[in-house]
Amino acid sequence: MRLPIDHPQRYALNNEIHTRAPQDVEAPSQISFLALTYSTLEKDQARGDLARLCEMAGAPPPPSDALHFRTSFGQIELNWERHTEFATFTFTRHAPYAHPFKATALEAVPEQWLLGVHGELFVGIHLAVRDHRMYVPDLLKVVPEFSGNYLVGSSVGSASAIVLTDFRIHEDGCSRILLMDTKMGKRHAGRTVRRLLEIETYRMACLLGLPVAREVGQTVSRAETELAAHTTSLTSSLTERRGDDEAALLKQLTALAATVENQLATTNFRFGAARAYYALVKRRIAELREERLSGVQTIEEFMERRLAPAMDTCESAAKRLFDLSERIARASALLRTRVDIEREQQNLALLASMNRRAQLQLRLQQTVEGLSVAAITYYVIGLVGYLAKGLKAAGWPIDADIAMAVSIPLVAGGVWFGLRHWRAKLEAGRTSTGFPDE
Repeated sequence: MRLPIDHPQRYALNNEIHTRAPQDVEAPSQISFLALTYSTLEKDQARGDLARLCEMAGAPPPPSDALHFRTSFGQIELNWERHTEFATFTFTRHAPYAHPFKATALEAVPEQWLLGVHGELFVGIHLAVRDHRMYVPDLLKVVPEFSGNYLVGSSVGSASAIVLTDFRIHEDGCSRILLMDTKMGKRHAGRTVRRLLEIETYRMACLLGLPVAREVGQTVSRAETELAAHTTSLTSSLTERRGDDEAALLKQLTALAATVENQLATTNFRFGAARAYYALVKRRIAELREERLSGVQTIEEFMERRLAPAMDTCESAAKRLFDLSERIARASALLRTRVDIEREQQNLALLASMNRRAQLQLRLQQTVEGLSVAAITYYVIGLVGYLAKGLKAAGWPIDADIAMAVSIPLVAGGVWFGLRHWRAKLEAGRTSTGFPDE
């Protein structure tokens, strides 16, 4: 049976859920885990470091577009993964050992490669899987393996293993996790190891937001003080009606808003990533299915007491920054409204002044109009006089002076009525086109 044409991404999407499958792990095993961060410009260097390691170890090189890669050299199994903010190198050696955290798997890695990596060490973990199927472990004997530090741990996976750690970086530059296998299969052990490594890695990734939150807290405190001063000035300008200060105050509020918005833009990713990593930490802890060991704090309790306050600090800083942005926006809107009202009042005063000028112009026009009647009447009477004299010279019995005197009121009245008629027509036309009357 022939199937329809495949979607271009069908196989890639289907295989995505199988790309980061956990390794099979069985006791005794030693695992060294490194998480390296790279700058934005050096993201390709993570794959370059992997290729250089494969070359030194005589292993096959990784594909040029690889995001995950597995190989082996000697007794070491290498698992490499590229994440958004870091790359991980997991070195696993399945062999008996005398001490879980001495002669680790990392010692089989070429030192020249370790000294030449381009990334910065973000997380380093030595994890040992020890077989305890034949006897119940004595936790007091485990404490020296962690340099006498206070231990955190629990029984995990339906009492199939015991996990102990101290969440401290030891003198070798790595933290330590001991997984005591009581009845786990190798697939179950592999999933448990992966969860433990991810808990520690994501815990550190969460805490990347803490220094940012502390810096934001200082910035917000300064900005809140500045906003309070601006708000006081705004109240004074509203009560005392000092319009000259409002434009300068609006400029200062705009500058403060730009500073806060820039801080929001630069910290939004970090705080969002911290929330996502914290959710992953809690999810991985829940997947361990912890059961309490007598006298030992569980990993979940430890994280709730130590990591949750740091995440609360990040959430508080993000909320304070967002609330400050809204408060600045409200103050700016209030001041901008006040400035707009002030400008409208100035425009009304300007329109009133223009209206007074128009009225004065109308009065002047009416005055000039009276003079125009007299002037036009004078010139028309002169023409009447010339006409009367011409008719008298032609033999008509007309007295030119009497004709001029009689025509004065007629001409003046006609001119006055004519001018008034034309003015009425002009005003009617102006009103019909939307212009108001004088």
